[in-house]
Amino acid sequence: MEIPFTKLHGNGNDFVVIDEYEKMVIPEEMKAEFAGIYCDRRFGIGADGILYLSKTDDGKPRMRILQPDRSEAEMCGNGIRCLAKFAFDAGYMKETCTILTMAGEIGVTMGYREDDFMARITMPVPKFERRDIPATGEGEYREQIGTFEVYAANTGVPHAVILVPSIEGINVEALAPPIRHHASFVNGANVNFVEKTGEDSIRIRTFERGVEAETLSCGTGATASAALAHHLGIVGETVQVETEGGPLVIYLKDGAEMEGPATTVYYGVIRF
Repeated sequence: MEIPFTKLHGNGNDFVVIDEYEKMVIPEEMKAEFAGIYCDRRFGIGADGILYLSKTDDGKPRMRILQPDRSEAEMCGNGIRCLAKFAFDAGYMKETCTILTMAGEIGVTMGYREDDFMARITMPVPKFERRDIPATGEGEYREQIGTFEVYAANTGVPHAVILVPSIEGINVEALAPPIRHHASFVNGANVNFVEKTGEDSIRIRTFERGVEAETLSCGTGATASAALAHHLGIVGETVQVETEGGPLVIYLKDGAEMEGPATTVYYGVIRF
């Protein structure tokens, strides 16, 4: 038995794409286990998640993301750019399309700028309220967790956003887990440490739920961080976000859009 796959990354946030556009390749009951095995960087292919590309009964493309801990995430900003590139290169999608995710329908505009693939994604509208969660401080989206003032934002995925003077020297792996697992986040949260670097620019480092580690980039985290900073009046409507793996641009006029690259790393076959 052979299972073809494609490895891609968006600013270092890397994924394995399994093409199920025409037929199922990995049985439903095995998808989570498959992610646990092949996301492993020592004994598997190595990735921050497995992206399954399929389509609905009426022909709309669908993305599902299964993570290294075998959980399924609602959405992934870098992942959807990678999936879009794979589907665009395969001829499944044109320059403009809509992709169905657990967080809803996501609009994508994509194409090549010379040799570089870029995609602009219509993200879920950022939400800051948590009406069922007790919180302290101003608003229902901010509270004190340990020594940090933590803001809650949801961009299709729950995020904790923490503004810091500098992200240099932050021990993300040590500081993020207590926040990621805090009781105020019912389903857990990704944790973003955010530094303002200019009038309309920020740098972030993100600990991702499901990966259970810091990743080089997080598209929904970049969007959540930029949206929160804009909500607080710290930056304007167009925000340059520098992740550890590279830059993203977040547009916050009339909702939220994210623009960034996707790169194909290699093609492979898993043989049994």
